[in-house]
Amino acid sequence: MTDTLPPCPECKSAYTYQADTVLTCPECGHEWQPGSAGDTDTREVRDSVGNVLHDGDTVTVIKDLKIKGSSSVVKVGTKVRSIRLVDGDHDIDCKIPGIGQMGLKSQFVKKVAD
Repeated sequence: MTDTLPPCPECKSAYTYQADTVLTCPECGHEWQPGSAGDTDTREVRDSVGNVLHDGDTVTVIKDLKIKGSSSVVKVGTKVRSIRLVDGDHDIDCKIPGIGQMGLKSQFVKKVAD
């Protein structure tokens, strides 16, 4: 096959295929029209050193972060698993061990190689 199909805009799977007039992802079941806005996702979130982040990645915190409204601190080196990218100022939604659900800015994390 000479032309390559774009990855799934939902889960970023490379195993997409064309069924009739739509592209389909076998991993998450998402279907979309070729050439639609769904397969040209321009939003790209990068960590503090420039690595591209994706949903489900594991990151570490690169500096102590004070939590607003609390005396708690997220310590440097804290490993955060299964992040979720969201729109907004705090572009990472995650659950930090010992603290709970919170939002982080991507500039304060570094991607961990899996």
